[in-house]
Amino acid sequence: MTQEKKQLSFWQIWNMSFGFLGIQFGFALQGGFMSRIFQTLGADKDAIPFLWIAAPLTGLLVQPIVGYLSDRTWHPRFGRRKPFFFIGAVLSTVALFFAPYSSALWMAAGALWILDASINISMEPFRALVADKLPDSQRSYGFVVQTLIIGIGTWVASNLPWMMTQLGVPNTAAEGVVPDSVKYAFGIGALVLFTSILYTILTTDEYPPEDLEEFEREKAAKKGFLSGFEEILKNISSMPKVMMQLGLVQFFSWFAFFTMWSFATPAITEHIFGATDTTSEAYNNAADSVGNYLGTYGLVSMIYALVLSFVASKIKINRRLLHLVSLIAGGFGFILIYFITDPWMLHLCFSLVGIAWASILSMPYAMLSGSVEPKKMGVYMGIFNMFIVIPQIVAALGGVNFLYKLLFGEAVINTMLLAGTLLILAGLSNLLITDKKATHD
Repeated sequence: MTQEKKQLSFWQIWNMSFGFLGIQFGFALQGGFMSRIFQTLGADKDAIPFLWIAAPLTGLLVQPIVGYLSDRTWHPRFGRRKPFFFIGAVLSTVALFFAPYSSALWMAAGALWILDASINISMEPFRALVADKLPDSQRSYGFVVQTLIIGIGTWVASNLPWMMTQLGVPNTAAEGVVPDSVKYAFGIGALVLFTSILYTILTTDEYPPEDLEEFEREKAAKKGFLSGFEEILKNISSMPKVMMQLGLVQFFSWFAFFTMWSFATPAITEHIFGATDTTSEAYNNAADSVGNYLGTYGLVSMIYALVLSFVASKIKINRRLLHLVSLIAGGFGFILIYFITDPWMLHLCFSLVGIAWASILSMPYAMLSGSVEPKKMGVYMGIFNMFIVIPQIVAALGGVNFLYKLLFGEAVINTMLLAGTLLILAGLSNLLITDKKATHD
């Protein structure tokens, strides 16, 4: 018998997604400032993507396993997804706090690895929770509200080092030492991460499995690591067609954003501000400014998601067309970075990127959720993450360095041209998706 899911209010959806505020604090701080930490510790620009590789590699393994385990978890008090929220929150908080205290490159890369793995434990169960809790008619709305919260987190977290500097916290340090402004920012991020996830845990209930007896029988019949591994492989081989089509869109999208996270700081500080000495005030102020500009894409994604949440609650939307247009807008935003002459114009560039980011965090999941069996929602959301981490692995193993130099030339600012081109290709790839159940509410 199909479980009847109640329509939820905005604030109920807000509460169940609020933990994403903390998750995004973690992602925004690592995305905006880990490359700065790597450069401070002596990393060469071309080596930066490789230092990021442990994070997506871990995600490739962790996400499907966590999704599979959360599908097979149920406790009358603690629920299905919430135990994973809590475990991820504790580990992420510790890793985020200690990351800027690294004294060597291998320590910083290790901290990033632990941080990303820990965030992954919480993240995909949050995606699955939206599909668990909401009826089909509210899923686009639910993922858009989640994106609204992510946008808030991106904007605030990306500006934290700049805010600390304005409050008088030192923004420079000795060679090989991360400035206090960054350390304070990561400490605040760790606190927000833990408390926001705890808020969702305390304010949100979960539905039990539709048939609890059958759920327990299936769980008892499939015990052990080998059984779980075989089940994950079986689900990969039989993934819905829509997931495969979305996979190409995701590949280009996340290759583009990994390029931004890896190279935005060295590219913009060098090309726009002419600063390369990581111990200088000019470089550290420029790096703060890059965080501020990256915060713009979070702010705009928040506003865009707010508009979408209103629209999605009132009318049916064409998810495919919306995602196509949003990604192409973001692609032009990246390309414009190459051509601008005044730093303030970066706000315009990253505003376009924010439109793409809001869509990336909502539309693919809304398109996918209607094509997945409810009892396998966690494992399929985890498997879908493969199309996020595989492009990042390809990029980290030399894909970014090879492509931007081959297509555009040696200057590091050309990485933004590559990111823009890939995002436009991602937008056009939406034309391959033809399933009306996926493309329309």
